Amino acid sequence: MSIKKDILSTLAYFDIFDYPLKKREIALFIPNSYNDPEFETAMDELLTSSGIYKMDQFYSLQNNYSIIQRRNKGNNKAMKVMVTAEKVASFLSKFPFVQGVAISGSLSKDYADDVSDIDLFLITSKNRLWIARSLLHVVYKIACLFKKQHLFCMNYYIDEEQLEIEEKNIYTATEIVTLIPLQGSVVFEDFFSANSWTKKFLPNNYMRISTAKTIRRIWPRRLVEWMLNNRMGNYIDNYLLRITSKRWEKKTHRKLINKNGLPFGMKTSKHFAKHDPNIFQTKILSLHESKLSALLTQHKVRPINISQR
Repeated sequence: MSIKKDILSTLAYFDIFDYPLKKREIALFIPNSYNDPEFETAMDELLTSSGIYKMDQFYSLQNNYSIIQRRNKGNNKAMKVMVTAEKVASFLSKFPFVQGVAISGSLSKDYADDVSDIDLFLITSKNRLWIARSLLHVVYKIACLFKKQHLFCMNYYIDEEQLEIEEKNIYTATEIVTLIPLQGSVVFEDFFSANSWTKKFLPNNYMRISTAKTIRRIWPRRLVEWMLNNRMGNYIDNYLLRITSKRWEKKTHRKLINKNGLPFGMKTSKHFAKHDPNIFQTKILSLHESKLSALLTQHKVRPINISQR
């Protein structure tokens, strides 16, 4: 019965986002490894018992064809948005201390709609995250003036000193393995190696290292990096960390809300800057837990712990 629980768990996770899966995608995201006959038998039994539904090539917990149409439309849109995303990543890779740029969020799952942002995951040089982030934040502010801010949603920064992601759960594992690296082939090899713990949650998935190009270091970038690879650079980076952290603490204290209706919040350290993961992660993990628990009760299957292993 464990394979059925795992199939339901996988579909329950993506059902939070109304995202039906192809059979090969279920096999990729299922939290344990099974042989093909086991997997096929469990899928057939769940279909027969109406535990899951098949529409066209997709499988879902919902007997609702509109989500199939939504996914197809979103996949087609994502192909077009990725052309722009590649140009954005190439542009950002020219900035000092940027070592890697990847696509995250819904676009990394090959989905986009008319209100989707281009979510970006960036890796910077060791101890120069805050200089790099501040320079890129200027780009974001300029983009806001032209209402192009959705192209530059730089939500997550880490540096080469601390490549391992501290939160370890099904949400972060899914986000890591679905990253689409566009710039920085070498640093993403190191990043995925540092986060091999994702195999604990998604043992059948693979990480897209080959999609990243080697960053070209143009002379203005090399000049700035040379000028700031010293004590002055250390001081500036630490100063930018302090003032940015204080600014975000004030936003959090004022309980401001972003465009998605979530409270403003950012976690900062010398080696990472990210919108507070506990706000969204906790919501997703809680929804997954409750949705799966209901499914297992419905199908009289013994519950499993899905958030930690």
